[in-house]
Amino acid sequence: MNPGILYAFTAFVLWGLFPVYFKTLHQIPALEMLAHRMAWSLLFVVAVLIARRHWRWLAATLRDRRVVLRFIGSAALLSGNWGIYIWAVNAGHIVEASLGYFITPLINVLFGYAFLGERLRPLQWLAVAIAAGAVAWLTWQNGAPPWISLALAATFGGYGLMRKTAQLGALEGLTLETLLLFPVAVVYLSIDALLGQSHFSQAPTGLQVLLVLSGPVTAIPLLLFGAAARRIPLSMLGLIQYVTPTLQLLTGVVIYGEPFGAVRAIGYGAIWIALALYSLEGVRSVVAARERRVAHG
Repeated sequence: MNPGILYAFTAFVLWGLFPVYFKTLHQIPALEMLAHRMAWSLLFVVAVLIARRHWRWLAATLRDRRVVLRFIGSAALLSGNWGIYIWAVNAGHIVEASLGYFITPLINVLFGYAFLGERLRPLQWLAVAIAAGAVAWLTWQNGAPPWISLALAATFGGYGLMRKTAQLGALEGLTLETLLLFPVAVVYLSIDALLGQSHFSQAPTGLQVLLVLSGPVTAIPLLLFGAAARRIPLSMLGLIQYVTPTLQLLTGVVIYGEPFGAVRAIGYGAIWIALALYSLEGVRSVVAARERRVAHG
């Protein structure tokens, strides 16, 4: 097996199991959990950099104002995505959160069209139209748009767009993002502690350990994803990524008993049809490109 397939599958399975991890920490408020996730993620990636003796790039990067400003934007989108997801899981919206990650590939297509000048083929336009119809259906039936899903898709899609055009690799980019988020996390946790509102200090040892582990739990799937992206085609990576929202959906319905009635089934079914069309078009374009390369020698 291509090791990239194993890296990708492992990363997406870990992300798919995140609801179980964050549900275990339900005693900790979402903002405090987010701050711990920011802080411990930096400490973990710094340990990785030290182990690999790979830190010389950092000083030059911090002097490049354009790179720093770009990563301030990506860090803000990433932390927003993390915060919304943590809150959604512990507020009983795992199923709606999973829809956000089903929609994300189609949001990526639209962002590529709007910001990168990428052309959409007819089947891709059809997939986007079906997905938009599914969101409209859910909005009409529920009386409000699926804000959690749309916010997660928009923030993660925006993050992917900024990282796609960034100059740093997976480890370096994550290091810079967590370095920029670290002061915010420390200030928040310090104020919490000074006000006597820190749940970390009052939590059982097991919960404290789980909060500390939020660093590697966050960083390891991202690093595996970065390693996979360098080893396998983007089309294959795109197909494997559906493991994450599928596991999240099953976790919400089967383990935590969230409702999944006929209205959601119709809306999600339309999204899955859209994704099938999108994936089919991606595979078809890769095959066509490969055949052209073979034909031209």
